Amino acid sequence: MVKVRTKDIIEKFNLELVSGEEGINRPITTTDISRPGIEIAGYFEYYPAERLQLLGKTELSFFEKLNPADRKTRMERLCTDITPGIVISRSMDVPEELIEASERESVPVLRSTIKSTRLSSHLTNYLESKLAPTTAVHGVLVDIYGVGVLITGKSGVGKSETALELVKRGHRLVADDCVEIRQEDQDTLVGTSPELIEHLLEIRGLGIINVMTLFGAGSVRTHKRISLVIHLELWDQTKTYDRLGLDEEKMKIIDTEVTKLTVPVRPGRNLAVIIEVAAMNFRLKRMGMNAAEQFTSKLSDAIIDGDHEDR
Repeated sequence: MVKVRTKDIIEKFNLELVSGEEGINRPITTTDISRPGIEIAGYFEYYPAERLQLLGKTELSFFEKLNPADRKTRMERLCTDITPGIVISRSMDVPEELIEASERESVPVLRSTIKSTRLSSHLTNYLESKLAPTTAVHGVLVDIYGVGVLITGKSGVGKSETALELVKRGHRLVADDCVEIRQEDQDTLVGTSPELIEHLLEIRGLGIINVMTLFGAGSVRTHKRISLVIHLELWDQTKTYDRLGLDEEKMKIIDTEVTKLTVPVRPGRNLAVIIEVAAMNFRLKRMGMNAAEQFTSKLSDAIIDGDHEDR
């Protein structure tokens, strides 16, 4: 499915459509932006025609120095059947040769008032957010003390009820039931809620509740970076659970590994408090303070001291 078309960036950045209107539905398939200076100089061996092309003051001032035949040829070669658009920065005049070639090949020529470097940055950021790899996970995403915590587990284990308790304790809900996740960088996962169920929680016995209506605008947020996964599972007496916290389990989402904790569920355990403390402890670990390692170190020192006393 096409995620971004040329008409989307026209609307997003309020660009002026100069020519090539027939091509505004062309797909943009890559986040890379091309500054075709070397192509205007005549070298098209590695021309990335599938990218959005950006012409600034440098490219156009050099273009003005070319003879009429070269000017016509270069612009014709810039406009291909897969080029999603050519953007002119600084509200500069568009060469007639480019207008003619773009109309012939239906390549949209767009104009912006913004300077080239800043425009390139804005376009890249927008395309990276739109074209990032995405997936959907069954779970609940909550912002706890600034840590994006994804709560997973089988249906009926108590994810939504735990999220409700966390919201009551002052934390913010991002998504319930279905969390849409996109990988924005090599190691950055951002979770959002599908528009249809945004701000809603499903509580068995109560039905669907609107968190923002009940608890106010400060109880929700639209998106959050996922830093920690907490998996809830029914207590299994035959299974050995980590009691020190030295072993750090990872969960892979798309291409990014995220720290994962498995929390057993049984009557009498306050899951909201446990998850709250897990988020605080995760923050402490990122700041260089690991309680489990400190305890193990003290225990080793005590054993060594005991051996010396025995001797």
